[in-house]
Amino acid sequence: MKVLLLCAKAFETMEFSVFIDVMGWARESFGNDVHVHTCGFQKQVISTFNVPMQMDVLIDEVDVKDYDALAILGGFREFGFKEEAFHAKTKELIRAFHEKGKPIATVCVAAFALAESGILTGKRATVYHLDGGKTQQELAEYGVNVINEPIVVDGNIITSYCPETAAGVAFRLLEMLIGTERMQEVKYAMGYEC
Repeated sequence: MKVLLLCAKAFETMEFSVFIDVMGWARESFGNDVHVHTCGFQKQVISTFNVPMQMDVLIDEVDVKDYDALAILGGFREFGFKEEAFHAKTKELIRAFHEKGKPIATVCVAAFALAESGILTGKRATVYHLDGGKTQQELAEYGVNVINEPIVVDGNIITSYCPETAAGVAFRLLEMLIGTERMQEVKYAMGYEC
């Protein structure tokens, strides 16, 4: 199984590492066939906190049939996150995964990329919550049923409300890919359920 990890300009570095680690533990420690391919608009993408990351594939090279799930990291709008997260190519990629019923996971403000693509209209979702509800209200303006909970799952779509939830999102995505029992093994081994 392959997860495409979309890293828009100014993505959150911590959110990136969580998906790499959770899927890596599942594969290396428990023999689950789960691999992560990083994806960006350029071969090197700079995170919010100025950390450069090398991507495995460019967004123009992605063939959705080669992947089983899509994960999108949040980022800081102040540093240009919207430029690529809201880009027409990103919206097209999201719609292609959604049309095939493949899991799509987002952390924090990456939910706006889904809203921009139109796939969140009428769905339950969440987004950043610590600004007096301002960001959640912005998401609601897209016709989204915003739920003020850490992680919200609606069908094949996972959204969450802040960077702290990144590990929980990665585990929920892993659960969709390999099942609850095998995901719980990984979660326990990583110290999340001791």
